[in-house]
Amino acid sequence: MLLALDTSTRRMGVALYNGTEVVHEMTWASNFHHTVELAPAIDLALSRAGIGPDGLTAIAIARGPGSFTSLRTGLALAKGLALARRLPLIGIPSLDFLAAGQPLQEVPLAAVLESGRKRVAVGWYKATEDGWRETGGLELHTAQSLSDRLTEPTWVCGELNADLRTLLKRKRKIALLASPAQAQRRPGFLAELAWERWHAGQTDDPITLAPIYLSQEDPAPA
Repeated sequence: MLLALDTSTRRMGVALYNGTEVVHEMTWASNFHHTVELAPAIDLALSRAGIGPDGLTAIAIARGPGSFTSLRTGLALAKGLALARRLPLIGIPSLDFLAAGQPLQEVPLAAVLESGRKRVAVGWYKATEDGWRETGGLELHTAQSLSDRLTEPTWVCGELNADLRTLLKRKRKIALLASPAQAQRRPGFLAELAWERWHAGQTDDPITLAPIYLSQEDPAPA
């Protein structure tokens, strides 16, 4: 059973996956209480699945981008489990599994995560026969600069707060907004991507695996 953990932002998630079905999946909005909420959530997941820690065969962790402290909390716990139980560890970029949960379309996709200081991290994807594939590097945007960046019809998903949704709705023929339910980042997709990588022999070293950060000192368009 693969355990997937997502602590990228204030929205957290835990999933259990066996290669055939998502046995357990839970997401919730935390007020950055990751250090006290994550371990109990894992215990609850294992209890509901009827297994103990010995039933785990691999660990998946969301690598970010996201909150510095949140990512470190999740990664530290994932590394600890992997090392203590000698389990494979697979790190997946958070925007990749956010994109994986979106319907394939002819238009490009912009996947969005909160990045603090009224900024968002944005990854850009295009649809292929194998799913959404990243087309460029990560970008850091304000709400206005993201709106300005959208110059062709684009499916936009992820952490879109009320202000950002209101702004992007003004470009309704350009910014095609996922509904709140569609936009949500789901740990079940993190588990699926990690399972594929694991069975392709693509695991990570628990010692050297690092989170993906976008420095808050990096300039973002005004």
